[in-house]
Amino acid sequence: MPYYRSVGEVPRKRHTQFRQPDGTLYAEELMGQEGFSSDSSLLYHRHLPTAIVAAEEYDPPAWTRVPNRPLKPRHLRTHKLDSGGADAVLGRQHLLANDDVRISYVVADRPSPLYRNAIGDECLYVESGTARVESPFGALDVSAGDYVIIPTSVIHRIVPTGPEPLRVLTIEATGHIGPPKRYLSVRGQFLEHAPYCERDVRGPAEPLLVDDEDVEVYVQHRRGWTRHVYAHHPFDVVGWDGHLYPWAFSIHDFEPITGRIHQPPPVHQTFQGPNFVICSFVPRKVDYHPLAIPVPYNHHNVDSDELLFYTGGNYEARRGSGIEQGSISLHPAGFTHGPQPGAAERAIGVDYFDELAVMVDTFRPLDLCDPALACEDTAYAWTWARRGPATER
Repeated sequence: MPYYRSVGEVPRKRHTQFRQPDGTLYAEELMGQEGFSSDSSLLYHRHLPTAIVAAEEYDPPAWTRVPNRPLKPRHLRTHKLDSGGADAVLGRQHLLANDDVRISYVVADRPSPLYRNAIGDECLYVESGTARVESPFGALDVSAGDYVIIPTSVIHRIVPTGPEPLRVLTIEATGHIGPPKRYLSVRGQFLEHAPYCERDVRGPAEPLLVDDEDVEVYVQHRRGWTRHVYAHHPFDVVGWDGHLYPWAFSIHDFEPITGRIHQPPPVHQTFQGPNFVICSFVPRKVDYHPLAIPVPYNHHNVDSDELLFYTGGNYEARRGSGIEQGSISLHPAGFTHGPQPGAAERAIGVDYFDELAVMVDTFRPLDLCDPALACEDTAYAWTWARRGPATER
C-alpha cells in the first residue's frame, strides 16, 4: 500500500505485551507479503486467530475454460447474466481467465459469506449499487465507480446496502495488485506525475467488532476450496497498523493525462498485477493539435489480450458496434483492432469524450468461460466489415 495507517488501539512498541481489560494478552497477528520482505500490518485480536474447530472440503460452482478459437474479437453483454438470489462471492459468473488472472461478473442482492482468497489479491469494480466491504481491518463503504483492492488472505464479506442490486466486476490475481511502480517513489510515496495520490485512497477508519462463535469462512486456496469453522468471529480486532489493508479508490478521482495528439493506453494505467494491468478511461479533454484525430488509431497489441468493460458515458470509438452499458469487448493478441468505421472522421474537431471504462490487458491469452459464451454477441467480430462472416471454421 502507498502509506501507513494506524486504526484503533495498538501498543507503543511492536511485539510487546498488550493486555485486555481482564488482564489477558491480545493475540498479535502479523499479516505480511513475500515472506516478511514486503508490506505488512500488525493486528491485535481479542481471540486467537488460529483457533479453528472444523475444516471440510468445499466444491464451488464449476466453470469450464475454452481457448478463444477461432481467434476473433468478442463482445460480451454482461447484463444478460442478471439473476436474482446471488451474493458477490459465491455468485460470481466467471467470464475470462488465464493462469494469472480471472475476470468475473456478478449481480448481488444479499450478503456474501465470510471469504478468504489465499491465492492472490482481488480488485472489485463497482458498476452500480452500494455495499459495505467488511474485514478484520474495519469496514469500507463503496459505491458506483469504486475500485476495491483486497489483499491476499484477508477474510472479508461483501454486504449490499442499497435498494439497487450490486453489480461488480471482479479481477482475481495470482499475486499482488497495486499502483504502477512508475507512479511511486523508492519509499512508496505517489509522485507528482501520478494520476492519483494518497488523498484519493480510502482505508478502514475504525475497528469492526463482532461477537460470535463457530463462524464459517470459505477459503479459496492453491489446491481448491475449504470451509473452515472458527471458534470465534474473525472480526475481533481492536486495533492494527501498517501498510497492508483493504482500500478503495474511485475511478472518478483518476486524473486523466492528455496531450496534443492521441495518447496511448499506458497513460490510463491505474494498477498493475502479475502479468496484467488495469486502466481507467474517464471523461476528459481530448487531443488539441489542430489536425488531431481523437479516437484511437488501429493498433495490434502483439503481446497482450485487451479487455474493456464499458461502464458509463458514450464510448465514441465503438459507436455502431452494439457496445452498451455493461458490455465487455475482448480484442486478442494476433488481431488488429481499432475504431469502428466512420469513427475517425466523426471525432475530428471533438474536444471532450464522456466515457467511462475499465481495461484489463493480460500478457497471456484469455480463455472463455461458460457464462461468457452464454452472453456473447456473436455478430461483433464482423462489425468493422459491415457484413456477416464469409466462412467460420
